[in-house]
Amino acid sequence: MFGKRRLLTRINKKLDEISVTMEKFKLVDYVYYLEHPRKMLLANFIGGLARGFGIAVGFTLLGAFIIYFLQIIVKWNLPVIGQFISEIVKIVQENISKTGGRIDG
Repeated sequence: MFGKRRLLTRINKKLDEISVTMEKFKLVDYVYYLEHPRKMLLANFIGGLARGFGIAVGFTLLGAFIIYFLQIIVKWNLPVIGQFISEIVKIVQENISKTGGRIDG
């Protein structure tokens, strides 16, 4: 009798550990998505849009920072590097003025 009770206690503890582990892995959500593939496609589509938008915004900010930094370097009047960078900045500014800031031309 005492051995059976101890065995049941150990089994109960092990089941509790397994259920906590399953909750950590969010197995229920995974099974839900497997049963409803449209929900999974929608979630992945929205996630992809968010990643793409984040990449576009990040690249734009990085490009603006680089152009700003290059303009500062040009003001330092470094002989070779300054001329090269000033040409790049001039080309970018000409393209911006021609297109009005639009990318498609």
